[in-house]
Amino acid sequence: MYVLIAMALALLLLIFLLRLKVKLGRSMLISSIGLAVLLRVTPGEFWHAVVYEWHNKPLVQTTGYLFVTLTALVVLVNVLGAAMKKTGVSQRLAPALQGLFRSRRLALSVIPLMMGMLPTPGGIMLSAPMVRDLGDRIGVDRTRLAAINFFFRHQWESVWPLFPAVPLIQSMLGISAFVLISHNIAIMLSGMLGGVIFLLLIGMPPRDQENQSSGRFAGNLCNFLHAFWPIASVAALYAGVNLPPAAGVLLVIFIFLVLHKVPLNRWGTIFKSGAEPDFAFLVLGALFFKLNLEAGRAIPSVVQFLSEMNVPPYFLIFFLPLLVGFLTGLTMPTVAITFPFLIPFIGTGQEAKVELETLAFSGLVCGLLLTPVHLCLALSASYFEAPLVRIVLKLLGPVIFVAAAGVLVAVLL
Repeated sequence: MYVLIAMALALLLLIFLLRLKVKLGRSMLISSIGLAVLLRVTPGEFWHAVVYEWHNKPLVQTTGYLFVTLTALVVLVNVLGAAMKKTGVSQRLAPALQGLFRSRRLALSVIPLMMGMLPTPGGIMLSAPMVRDLGDRIGVDRTRLAAINFFFRHQWESVWPLFPAVPLIQSMLGISAFVLISHNIAIMLSGMLGGVIFLLLIGMPPRDQENQSSGRFAGNLCNFLHAFWPIASVAALYAGVNLPPAAGVLLVIFIFLVLHKVPLNRWGTIFKSGAEPDFAFLVLGALFFKLNLEAGRAIPSVVQFLSEMNVPPYFLIFFLPLLVGFLTGLTMPTVAITFPFLIPFIGTGQEAKVELETLAFSGLVCGLLLTPVHLCLALSASYFEAPLVRIVLKLLGPVIFVAAAGVLVAVLL
């Protein structure tokens, strides 16, 4: 019971720091230090946990390896976004999509869906101006536009390898990328179906209010491919030849800069734009949180407590990530905090019940989509000048679809 109280206090500390507008990475790192104090983890015990995993776990599951690769991934994704912006590629994407997809609903959803494949911190603002301009031209309510932009941007979190949580879960469970994605894609597809029903089919004004976009198909297609190929290439390299996402992003950045004839003297500026120290603090804090749970022997203690309380396993697997996701508004820290508790239920390697991982991740997604702590939701409410509560209410229907997908996969597979 004490371990649960310690975890709750550490999470409350994280929320308190975020309320004080302390940066996400620093807040997570301080919270992980607070957890170590509460669990009475000494420096010696912490170091023993580091040495133990180095000798007894595969390299890809060690804290040092994950810190380097995940930090590189987050930073390099930001660099790629800066490169696309400085070359004007991202600015041409919205007009191209409007020209390619004549449907108003499809154009509104595809913009955040496409930009969401490039997960930069606070990246909701990449698509927000395009969605607002197009939505205003069509005559869509600002609250609905905010919900569309927010919801469809976050449909990739369960399957897209550029989100650090995906390779992190893969390494924690010791399963292949194909197995993980083939299960979690149910979350994405059900979410999109719920989004179409509740956000796109409802609340659209009559078509005569729309100003049709112009432009030649060939030119629009060219602009679309210029924006899409870097993102698709990274995913293809990861799924096809198992190239780590960070390495794939770095390779794509070099190719992108060469193809767009960016002068060498501008490369340094572009790379510096992604070198935000808080990214490293965020990854380090999430991993330290997980390591402190292991060093403090908290995982078996909590599992034993919950077992003695006869908490139904399926409820625990779904609700624990939902709760932590709602409290933190962060994907990767939620995975790092909750999945060590859930691994005894899910299993690892060939024994892993991946359908239970899907149930857990669906709970995480539900928590993230409904919490005001989520930075993207707060930014959306501010940018679209829409009440936060009304945005959340519009998201309830699609969230139910996400939860249903997790439950159905867990029960039927």
